[in-house]
Amino acid sequence: MATTLTDTTTNVDLGAKRREIVAQAEASGLRLVRFLYCDNDGIIRGKSAGIKDLQDRLETGIGLTLAMQAFTMLDHLASVDGMGPVGEIRLVPDPTTFAIAPYAPHTATVLVDMQTLDGQPYAADGRAFLKRLIARAADDHDLSLVAAFEPEWSLAIKTGEQFAPIDDSGCFTSTGMNMAAPVIDDIVAALESQGMTVEQYYAELGWGQQELSIRHAPALQAADHHIMYRETVRGVALMHGRYASFAPKPWSDQAGNGCHLHFSGWTKDQRVNRFYDADGEYNLSTLARQFMAGILDHLPALVALTCASVNSYRRLQPQMWASAYRAWGPDNREGALRVASPFRGHEAESTNVELKSSDSSANPYISLAGVLAAGLDGIERQLTLPPPVTVDPHTMEESERKKIGADRLPTSLKEAIQILHRRQGARHRRLLQGGRGLRVQAAYLQVLSRLPASCCVSGPTSPRSIITAIPCDAGPTGCRHSSCARHSPKRSIRSLPLITSSTHPATRTPFIDSPGSCDANRPKPPSSPTGMPPTPPAMPGGC
Repeated sequence: MATTLTDTTTNVDLGAKRREIVAQAEASGLRLVRFLYCDNDGIIRGKSAGIKDLQDRLETGIGLTLAMQAFTMLDHLASVDGMGPVGEIRLVPDPTTFAIAPYAPHTATVLVDMQTLDGQPYAADGRAFLKRLIARAADDHDLSLVAAFEPEWSLAIKTGEQFAPIDDSGCFTSTGMNMAAPVIDDIVAALESQGMTVEQYYAELGWGQQELSIRHAPALQAADHHIMYRETVRGVALMHGRYASFAPKPWSDQAGNGCHLHFSGWTKDQRVNRFYDADGEYNLSTLARQFMAGILDHLPALVALTCASVNSYRRLQPQMWASAYRAWGPDNREGALRVASPFRGHEAESTNVELKSSDSSANPYISLAGVLAAGLDGIERQLTLPPPVTVDPHTMEESERKKIGADRLPTSLKEAIQILHRRQGARHRRLLQGGRGLRVQAAYLQVLSRLPASCCVSGPTSPRSIITAIPCDAGPTGCRHSSCARHSPKRSIRSLPLITSSTHPATRTPFIDSPGSCDANRPKPPSSPTGMPPTPPAMPGGC
């Protein structure tokens, strides 16, 4: 059966592709194939199929209860209409995403689309949301978004009940690269074996912090690659007895982990970069400037999708190179949007824009779809881009920032959610409603905002992200609540090391898979023969 895939310009015979997968699975001695998806909480989940009936499973999928799209990171069930104990959907694989997992024995992975029992796209599927936005951009504007997620992450070792960075090396140092070299080498090999091309690698600013980027791709494939990337990095690190964390702020006195999103807009056939204009300021076309203006206009609400955890806003601070202001500029790493320098002699192909207000706590399908929806809104409304900022916006007078709309981005997830909810900001709701449906908006925001009764039993009620390890809205000096009962006994697999401090009598470091946490004293990295340097002050969120 020949089917046209949404994100490609060629026809793919899915039946033939499924038969090819079965043959490859048998020849490779596979025992399990993981059917993976990314939840509304940004957590990668899934089920595995055995090999015996793999051909049928690849076509009909695996059943999943409707409730799973209302689950929070702590496996609490948010109250969402139609997402309870009754009913199910199917996890139907996209066979073009099949790959043998180099980090799990006799195992492969495949990414899925969520479908209703009658074979229709499930309204609460983030991947389907992105597909619909891709189709609208192509049909209405002859626009194909090409993107790359550029994640930072931290490597740690576990000693007793504490996680510590693998080293205390400096930014971009060869020492830092050498300390991580065995893990990085296997990660590069694993990524390339799954069809991802590594572009750059270096040891980043924070202790144990890494940045390894992969090549851009059409929007859907870029989001798919980010899911596979996260799985691969964590899986390979565990093979080496190391722990990889994509948490926006895993340690309070170290650099935060962003996941900068690079993007450019091309024609549907992906032959012409429509963001490029040789005569435009910074080589930007009118369409690119409108697209950027749309993102800046929606950004106070959009960060609820791109920075989707309480922990995100501990990174999103001024003078941390993490883009705390709604501003843009050429190679301005304190602006939310950075116009990246093009490659000399290849300006037409390499002109692109970077969104810095983005991290790996987000569901990449939802965050990229939100960016696309905001950009399309800017094109359709023919918005005007404000003047560029060529200095650190934090050093500007408040009146100067106000004049060009370079206001402070939300300082908490609670504030971002409120902006997304706010009636007078109804246009922001297009970020979720545009092609995704009212029911999906309700599901995402209910899960994002849910506060379990078992958490934050003292202190003011506040929203919590499904991504974060804490259910309370931590202030700038740490979690205000001493009773964050986050982990039930039956979830010992998710239990994280207890770290006590004078301000955090019961906080836990959110290292393994949790992109969020209360602030806590960071354990020191292992001592070197020459002794430990003093603990550094808070540092920028990365380059």
